[in-house]
Amino acid sequence: MNQPSNVDSQEISKFDRVARLWWDTDGKMGMLHVINPLRTRFVLDQAPLRQSRVIDIGCGGGIFAEALAEAGAKVVGIDQAQQTLEIARQHATKSGLAIDYRLQTVEHLVTQEAGSYDVVTCMEMLEHVPNPASVVNACARLLKPGGHAFFSTINRTLKAFLFAIVGGEYILHILPRGTHRYNKLIRPDELRKWSATGGLEFVSIASLMYDPLAKHFRVVPGKEDINYMACFTKKD
Repeated sequence: MNQPSNVDSQEISKFDRVARLWWDTDGKMGMLHVINPLRTRFVLDQAPLRQSRVIDIGCGGGIFAEALAEAGAKVVGIDQAQQTLEIARQHATKSGLAIDYRLQTVEHLVTQEAGSYDVVTCMEMLEHVPNPASVVNACARLLKPGGHAFFSTINRTLKAFLFAIVGGEYILHILPRGTHRYNKLIRPDELRKWSATGGLEFVSIASLMYDPLAKHFRVVPGKEDINYMACFTKKD
C-alpha cells in the first residue's frame, strides 16, 4: 500500500517506538499528562462538549481523546501510527470509553465526512507532518458551520528553540530527544493564514508556560511565544 502523501514515515516510526509508554505518567510521555487538564480546560471554556461530535486529529495513544470523551463528547480519534493506535484502543476499553479510533489521514477522512463535526482538535501534531497547511484545511472542512477548531503547536522562534527543544529535550528531558525539529515548528501568523484560507475565524490564543522550578505548566492568555494553543470557529 502506498504511503499517504502527507505522512512522514520517520515521524510515525518515532512515535510507534514509544507506543507502550503513552500511559506511563512518569515516563517519556509524562508531560502530556501534565498539560492535558490545561488543554481540556482551554477547549471546554470555548466549546460545549457534552453530546458533541468531536474528532481528535493525530490522537496518538489517546490521552487527549479520553479527556474529551470523559467530558461527554462522542469522540473519533485518527492517527497514522498503528502501534500507538492499538495502545489507545486498549486503554479506552480498560477505561470503559467508547472512542472510535481509526488508522486514517485527515485528508482522506474529509472526503467522506466533510461538515460532520462540532469540534475538531489537533494537538501537538501539525509540526510532525510534511504539509501542515493541508491538515488545517481538512480540519476546517470537517467542521459544521459554527463549529470550533483547536490547534496546539510550538512557535518557530529562537526562544522556542532554546526552551522547547534544547531545554525541554536535552537539558530537562521533559520530552524524548528528537521529538521536534526546529524547521517544522509553526508561527502563529502561519496558522492564522492557513485557517483563514479554510474559512475559519480566529477566536483566541494562549501559551502553555513551563515553570522548571515548580515543574508545572500554566496557561497565559494572549501569549504565543513558545507552546501555544489557538481556537478558531467556522463561519456560518
